[in-house]
Amino acid sequence: MKRKLGLFFVSMLWMAQAQAAALPFEVNDIRLEGLQRVEPGVVFRNFPVTAGDQLSRQQLSDAVRNLFRSGYFADVQAERDGDVLVLKLQERPSVALINIDGNDVIKEEDLLNGLQQSGLQEGDVFRRAALDQISLDLLRVYTSQGRYGADINTEVEPLSGNRVQLNINIQEGQVATIQHINIVGNTVFSDEELKDLFSLKLPDFWSFYTKSDRYAREKMTGDLERLRSWYLDRGYINFNIDSAQVSITPDKKHVYITVGISEGEQFSVRDVSVAGEMVVPQDVLQQEVEIAAGEIFSREQMTRSQERLVRLLGDEGYLFANVSPVPETHDDNTVSIKYFVEPGKRTYVRRIGIKGNTRTADEVIRRELEQMEAGIASSRDIERSKTRLDKTGYFKSVNVETRPVPGTDDQVDLEYSVEEQQSGQFTASVGFSQNDGLILDLGVQQDNFLGSGKKVGFSISNSSTRTEYSFNYLDPYYTVDGVSRGFNLYFRERDYEEDDISSYTADEAGGGVTFGYPIDDYQRLNFSGDIEFIKLNTFNDTATEVKSFIDEEGDNFVNWKLTAGWSDNRLNRGFFPTRGYAQGASIEMAVPGSDLSYLRANYSNKWYRPMDEDETWIFSLRGRAGYGTSLGDNNYPFFKNYYAGGLKTVRGYANNSLGPLDSNDDPFGGNLMLTGSAELIFPMPFMEDKSAWRSLVFLDAGNVYSTDCLSSQTNCTGDVDLGDLRYSVGMGVSWLTPIGPLSVSLGMPLNDKENDDTEVFQFALGQTF
Repeated sequence: MKRKLGLFFVSMLWMAQAQAAALPFEVNDIRLEGLQRVEPGVVFRNFPVTAGDQLSRQQLSDAVRNLFRSGYFADVQAERDGDVLVLKLQERPSVALINIDGNDVIKEEDLLNGLQQSGLQEGDVFRRAALDQISLDLLRVYTSQGRYGADINTEVEPLSGNRVQLNINIQEGQVATIQHINIVGNTVFSDEELKDLFSLKLPDFWSFYTKSDRYAREKMTGDLERLRSWYLDRGYINFNIDSAQVSITPDKKHVYITVGISEGEQFSVRDVSVAGEMVVPQDVLQQEVEIAAGEIFSREQMTRSQERLVRLLGDEGYLFANVSPVPETHDDNTVSIKYFVEPGKRTYVRRIGIKGNTRTADEVIRRELEQMEAGIASSRDIERSKTRLDKTGYFKSVNVETRPVPGTDDQVDLEYSVEEQQSGQFTASVGFSQNDGLILDLGVQQDNFLGSGKKVGFSISNSSTRTEYSFNYLDPYYTVDGVSRGFNLYFRERDYEEDDISSYTADEAGGGVTFGYPIDDYQRLNFSGDIEFIKLNTFNDTATEVKSFIDEEGDNFVNWKLTAGWSDNRLNRGFFPTRGYAQGASIEMAVPGSDLSYLRANYSNKWYRPMDEDETWIFSLRGRAGYGTSLGDNNYPFFKNYYAGGLKTVRGYANNSLGPLDSNDDPFGGNLMLTGSAELIFPMPFMEDKSAWRSLVFLDAGNVYSTDCLSSQTNCTGDVDLGDLRYSVGMGVSWLTPIGPLSVSLGMPLNDKENDDTEVFQFALGQTF
């Protein structure tokens, strides 16, 4: 109102000046007086009068008003000096400094960005209206967070040179806590059952961490929608929220919530039908409908069935199909659901474009695409093509855009946009673990060698227990249908005594060729043939079992191995997965003609299930099993034994310590291993970047057995007794540090025996849980 009144008086002044200037007259020139910081161009852009104009009183009044509204000037006066129009301007002060004090919940950087968006930043012309508006906006932000006691005070401090300093003093106040939640009108479900749906809770022991007792408008809106969905998914079609009242105590510290509802009657499904243009057989469409006659009506099931129908039609080439579910209620508390299908025209792909690949060859990308040019457009194939490109690891991001072809209604163009990431990697890392000591790794891996999609790499690893050199090559598309072929060479020296195992060392060298056959996007079969050379070295204190084996079989071996494997990986992430599962099985066999004939069978699995929508609370299971046996007259090679205990198997027990012992009471391993773990993963407390942390509590179980014990061994019965499984409980933390993942666990054995070597604290740099 004050602004409008000011404009009225300024307008009267302009009109009086215009009369005094003997208008109209022809403007020969315009002279500006009083400018200090504002550019003349700003004036002329906002003053629609130029030299040569015949200026009337109305034109001058409108022009001055327009210039004043630009916001740059506190006063504008127009005078005539002969045929020159003189504009005497008084600039508004500029903002020299913005001082914000008292803010804690909202960062100062965010506040300054908000001021800038509202037209206030250091160096700009000061506008009082903008400052008042930002004060109101801040109050609304704090109120939405439940801080009803927040107060914003602004002060404009004049400075020399027509400048001002803005002082914004904030009192954020305390978040109002919820003291009572009352639901009125419910008869079918209890108060406790409905309150459990709310994210807003009454104060309890965990409120200091969850902050669920702090009122926020957004949370309240979500809770009311969750309440509505609860009823609609259980057949109460006429459910209604009559009122939602939030009362605040006079001291603005406590909140009382009252929600009034009308439940209505429960409806069941009388019949379900599909109508419209049946481009897909009706019985096929009907199979996609989850909800059936006689069941309790559920909005969630109805919507999910709609999505399944749209997806099915899209998979058949009708990308722009529309499916509308229409529920019709009846007086007998039943509802008929009819899905109206409008498929539109079947769509074909005219052209597929690739954009963004500067190194990767087009053919490397196109061979991953399941959607073909000139073929029927399938939403399933389009999306699976994107997924396959994501899984190559060559690209940071992959996006696909569907564009209708101009002039047609049954053709589209697809454009896959990729953002390449560095596929050539040089890795150098330093790690440390209790069993391996200092670990040095150096490697070069080119996953997309010269943009061809082939993988080439070598690595060097050195620790107190192992030294290894390896080279590998893999062509993932040795054939056009996705059969892979690879080669590998390696040399390995391992000191088992340093690994807390029996006293001997082994030198190994070998190489082989591998072929892989895809089953689908997740599963794969792998077959490999290898040759290995093994040299065993003993010491004076080497155990009797090792010396006896060498006396019978020798200490040099050449083995020809065949390995067959199957893998199925459906995890959503490589590091810290939150859902899905991965499993794999393999059989390794040293074939007849080798110095040693044996077989090893292995199976492993991981399973993750999120317990909340944010996937921060997760339940996980994992397990491993292995069995080895001799295939000929020779003994099963002890250096192929399994071991358990430590971070990777049963935490709380020393690394490799479980199972049979040799004559020196050192771990000797066994030819059968069983381990498993159940974990509850939860958000890392007090950490802002939770994506780099994983915290959990665990229950581990496992042991190693030998089915062919020697008389000199201890802790070996030759039987597989599940009663000998060792158990432990504890908690662990993994952290993705800049130099690699770090894992720490505190484990407490539950049933350790006299000969068991326990270890409460365990850690390793270079592995995650």
